[in-house]
Amino acid sequence: MNMKFQSADVVICGAGIAGVAAAYYLALHHGIREVLLVDERAPLTLTSDKSSEGYRNWWPGPGKAMVQLMDRSIDLLEELAGEYGNSFHMNRRGYVYLTGDPARASSMQEDAVEIARLGNDPLRFAEPYTLSPSQGYRDQPVGADLVLDPAVIQAAFPFITTDAVAMLHARRCGWLSAQQLGMILLEEAREAGVRLLNGRITGVTIKSNRVESVVIKTGNHSSRIVTRTFINAAGPLVKQVGAWLGVDLPVYNELHGKIAFEDSLNVIPRDAPLMIWNDPINLAWSEEEREELAMFEETAWLLDEFPAGLHFRPEGGAGSQTLLLLWPYHTKILEQPVWPVQFEPEFVEIVVRGLTRMVPGMAVYLERMSRPYVDGGYYCKTQENRPLICPVPVSGAYVFGALSGYGIMAALAGAELLSAYVSDSDIPSYAPAFHLSRYDDPAYQILLRDWDAKAGQL
Repeated sequence: MNMKFQSADVVICGAGIAGVAAAYYLALHHGIREVLLVDERAPLTLTSDKSSEGYRNWWPGPGKAMVQLMDRSIDLLEELAGEYGNSFHMNRRGYVYLTGDPARASSMQEDAVEIARLGNDPLRFAEPYTLSPSQGYRDQPVGADLVLDPAVIQAAFPFITTDAVAMLHARRCGWLSAQQLGMILLEEAREAGVRLLNGRITGVTIKSNRVESVVIKTGNHSSRIVTRTFINAAGPLVKQVGAWLGVDLPVYNELHGKIAFEDSLNVIPRDAPLMIWNDPINLAWSEEEREELAMFEETAWLLDEFPAGLHFRPEGGAGSQTLLLLWPYHTKILEQPVWPVQFEPEFVEIVVRGLTRMVPGMAVYLERMSRPYVDGGYYCKTQENRPLICPVPVSGAYVFGALSGYGIMAALAGAELLSAYVSDSDIPSYAPAFHLSRYDDPAYQILLRDWDAKAGQL
């Protein structure tokens, strides 16, 4: 290894969006030049590009911490988009939640009132309802619009099932190009002196409960890098990296899939927002198909009720016909992730068949479907689906992880918070909600007993 890599002020394990954003903030906002970013894979390729690349400030409680974190992150995204001519294609089309169940419409309204209160955002009972523009993010409304008139829903989105009785359009939401965002952060960080090393960290040396060095393997060669600061931003491997420090991080991994599907018949307009079906789904089968599926134990599960949360959005610029389809109908939970990721052979058909509940016109593809592209990755999560952004009980060591499926949208505010800890700067009021010490609070432990692990997750 070259002599210039014998020491560093900060070593970051992982060049996903978390690690890259942390390097960016440490170098550009805190003037720490000797930052070494280490990953054995190309930047942003393990998990960061496996999500819907969306962002939103529409988050449930308890408390305001998640809304505050996301609002701050969106502020920073908008600042960056303005600085770079929106080269990462940030839009604010919004997230549209739909239900065909009158009882669920009532609970949707109750939840919307509470979430709007947490963000101090308006909740409009839209009269009239206005669509979001397909491009741009400036000068758009915040809060949300609740529509309880099926005729208004049909007028706005005629491709949606006529069964839809209620719609919630959360406005400070949209999506962007995660890869282009990450490359901006990485190139700026490297211009400021951050070094990117293609290698694998294999251990951390600790002396008197303080980080002393890390061991990095490049090819067949291992070297020791002296450092006083180590950041664990290892994505789905954050638990294993934490174990090198003697810290048992309370996280696990869920496998999530994403389908890139060609809507060659233009069933869904290209200017559609991100749309979510809020109801459980029973897949549509003919009577003959149902009888055949019921005959065998390995297929009978396809007749069960599937959970809510199926969602889609258009992907790509002018001329594209791609849709991104996501539906975590049964997530595989693993502490030790496995690559390459694999999904059952029925995955695509299940998702498309489920989507026909929300968009009946998609049924045409059950007979003539082009070959889709299936990808996926791991959501690294805590029990309550909130991140870990804080020091750990080893001096000089930090964690920036458990970003679940919201790493893209949380990366900038999370990196700002993490770099404030590292540089001993002022930290924001929401910081304790993302600190490991929250688990030492008896009141928090009481909250965890009834906390939904999928709270805020799509």
